[in-house]
Amino acid sequence: QVQLVESGGGLVQAGGSLRLSCTASGRTFSSSAMGWFRQAPGKEREFVAAISGSGISKYADSVKGRFTISRDNAKNTVYLQMNSLKPEDTAVYSCAGSVYRTTSSKVDDYKNWGQGTQVTVSS
Repeated sequence: QVQLVESGGGLVQAGGSLRLSCTASGRTFSSSAMGWFRQAPGKEREFVAAISGSGISKYADSVKGRFTISRDNAKNTVYLQMNSLKPEDTAVYSCAGSVYRTTSSKVDDYKNWGQGTQVTVSS
């Protein structure tokens, strides 16, 4: 059973930056794609970014150019660097481990989920 623990959320002003971290337990981390999703109140969970085991990344159009996903397989950790934050980025951000090696934006392709961390961007 893989466990994922996120950290790094908080309150930031518009235009600011935050870096989220997600540390995983389990032997399959380096071979699995990892993703970040977010869910705002009253909205469905949406894809933010994903990274394959080899480091190929994929982004939602809404965050492309502002967010960067990366991973350190030696530390079993995936990161989400968020720059130029906007109030509409406010949400609970969760990391997830995919059943596949390649990136995916589909919620159903992810089987392990963290508890989430709150990101609030004030205007």
